[in-house]
Amino acid sequence: MQENTMVFEETIVKLLETKKYSTIRDIMAAMNAADIASLFEDVEEEKLPLLFRLLPKELAAETFVEMDSDLQELLIKSFSDSELKEVFDELYVDDAADIVEEMPANVVKRILQQSDPETRRMINEILKYPEDSAGSIMTTEYVSLRPEMTAEEAIKRIRRTGIDKETIYTCYVTEEDRRLIGYVSIRTLLISDDEERVRDIMDDNVISVTTTDDQEDVSILFGKYNFVALPVVDKEGRLVGIVTVDDAIDVMQEEVTEDIEKMAAIIPSEKPYLKMSVPDIWKVRMPWLLLLMISATFTGMIITGFENALQAQVVLTAFIPMLMDTGGNSGSQASVSVIRSLALREVEFADYFTVLWKEIRVSAFCGATLAVVNFGKILLIDRMLLGNTEVTISVAAVICITLFLTVVCAKIVGCSLPMLAAKLNFDPAVMASPFITTIVDAISLLIYFQIAKTLLNF
Repeated sequence: MQENTMVFEETIVKLLETKKYSTIRDIMAAMNAADIASLFEDVEEEKLPLLFRLLPKELAAETFVEMDSDLQELLIKSFSDSELKEVFDELYVDDAADIVEEMPANVVKRILQQSDPETRRMINEILKYPEDSAGSIMTTEYVSLRPEMTAEEAIKRIRRTGIDKETIYTCYVTEEDRRLIGYVSIRTLLISDDEERVRDIMDDNVISVTTTDDQEDVSILFGKYNFVALPVVDKEGRLVGIVTVDDAIDVMQEEVTEDIEKMAAIIPSEKPYLKMSVPDIWKVRMPWLLLLMISATFTGMIITGFENALQAQVVLTAFIPMLMDTGGNSGSQASVSVIRSLALREVEFADYFTVLWKEIRVSAFCGATLAVVNFGKILLIDRMLLGNTEVTISVAAVICITLFLTVVCAKIVGCSLPMLAAKLNFDPAVMASPFITTIVDAISLLIYFQIAKTLLNF
């Protein structure tokens, strides 16, 4: 795909130089909107408006939606008022609202000035909902039917109004006050007798969300029930819009990206990596690095506090990295599993003790296995093969007991912190690897030195 894009780009640049615009139009007309948007990212900015104007009207609108917000702003500034109106008239309302939300105030003002009153009203309706809510990602363009309609009348209504709707595969049945009472698929309507009433063929077991529901919860429902669209209602149960599967997929991608960034101790950013400048990347990475660096001073304080013990048994120092790394890795395993389960709503805080008991048993098996293997490794390799006589059986016992307890503690911390964060309405992803590793490092050192003092008598 990347090679094809490069070939297209080279071809189009050559055709632009020779002003063969009709050939360019024919090539791009056969391409997918997402591929064209990807192609435009590598085109020189001064040539972009010309290329965009060569696209057929509908394809131009689809491509515009797929483009990066910076390129969208560039094009909007190059459009005449009539061109701007033509593009936005072709957009679905939810896509138009997303674009308006990304643009600076002066560009938004111009967009709204060129939109008709009804479009402005619908855009403002979507923008009034809280960020990351179902209302903010829904579209108000859907097909609604009345329960007393016949199947024939319903199909006629779909033909008459469906051309401007984002999807017609699922139609929603509402009362006169717009209260949602059921849904019917286009397939059901087509195979039903013409005289059958919608109320008799509709499914009244309709699953809906409210405008204030979290968008991540909405996206999970798509995965659970394999929806193509999901109705959005207000507090009185009146249908106000629908969320379509393409928007749900976008939400899933955004939420996963955000969680990954938080788990890696990075402040989430909406910009793609290659679009971010070096200062931008520095800003999102530095705060957490500073916090973790400061918190890591506790491990230094612990080591300093046991300096005399280390001088008595210098060999103990060699095993500190192994113990800390194993503890951090064990905690990360537990935290990632729990964070993922929380994100998918597979577990909640009420399951805390179930999760805790499971992780304790898992940690006991993992810790015992690691301790036994490590005990053999210390005696066979460190003592016999490498000839390190300071590695005695007592020292090996200290290290392996510490290893076992560190793994147990790490997995308890790793499963507990994300669940406690969720209970306190914090994002569990914040409690991922870097944060947990810092805590586990301190715990593992305390366990190590206390066991060493007890068993080695220093």
